[in-house]
Amino acid sequence: MSYMDMFSLKGKVALVTGGSYGIGFAIARAYARAGARIAFNCRSQEHLDMAMTAYEKEGIEAQGYICDVTDTEKVRDMVADIDASLGTIDILVNNAGIIKRIPMCDMDEADFRQVIDIDLVAPFIVSKAVIPGMIAKGEGKIINICSMMSELGRETVSAYAAAKGGLKMLTRNICSEFGGANIQCNGIGPGYIATPQTAPLRQRQSDGSRHPFDAFIVSKTPAGRWGTTEDLEGPAIFLASHASDFVNGHILYVDGGILAYIGKQP
Repeated sequence: MSYMDMFSLKGKVALVTGGSYGIGFAIARAYARAGARIAFNCRSQEHLDMAMTAYEKEGIEAQGYICDVTDTEKVRDMVADIDASLGTIDILVNNAGIIKRIPMCDMDEADFRQVIDIDLVAPFIVSKAVIPGMIAKGEGKIINICSMMSELGRETVSAYAAAKGGLKMLTRNICSEFGGANIQCNGIGPGYIATPQTAPLRQRQSDGSRHPFDAFIVSKTPAGRWGTTEDLEGPAIFLASHASDFVNGHILYVDGGILAYIGKQP
C-alpha cells in the first residue's frame, strides 16, 4: 500500500455528529477532501440549513440529519438511513457536545445531567448503533472528541470534565471490547481552538493588550498561539485511515503542548 493510499478515505462513509460548524465541520470537510462520503447531524432545521449551505460552498455533497444523539430510537433511525443511502458507516466521529461554565455549588442536577447526557451518554448510544455494522464489515474507526479536561480539572467545568474524563475511558473500553473485531477507537483531545465561539476571548482590548484569557492561554501553550480547526484535520484523517490500524485506545492531544508544560516561572 502506498503512503497516499494509506491515508486515503476514498469510498469510506463517515458520520460526524455535531458536524454543522466548528470542529465537527472542519473534520467532516477534511474527510470529504480525503475521499469520504459525509453524513452529519445537528439539532435544528436552522442549523441544518446553515450547514448545508456551508458544505455546498465547499463543494461537498453531505447528507444532513436533525437528530438528538441522546435519543436511542432516533439515532438508530439515522444510522439505518445512512446505511441504506450511503452504505455501512466506516468512520464515526463523536463530536457533538456542550459545556456549561457554572461553579459546581451553583450548578443544579439538571444542568449536570444534560452535559453528561450529550457529552458522554450520546457517544455510547451512537457507537452502540454503528458497531454492529462495523463488525459485519470487518473493520471500523471510532474517534471520540475528548478534551484537555479529560486529564485536567478547572473551575466552573465540573460536569464537562466529568463527561470528558468518562469519554476517555469509554474510548479505551471500546478498544478493549472490539479491538478483536478490527475496530479502532481513539480520541482527539483538542487544546484551545480559535473558532467563532472563542473569538470574544481573543479580541484585543481598547488599549491594544490581549484579553486576559487570551494572554493566559498563549502563556500556557509552548506553541505560543491558539490552535486552529485546520490543526485538527491531519490527526483526524490519521485516526480514520489505514495508517492508524494498530493504534487503538489512544487519546491524541492536539494542544500545542499545554499538557506537557508546567508554565514559566513568575
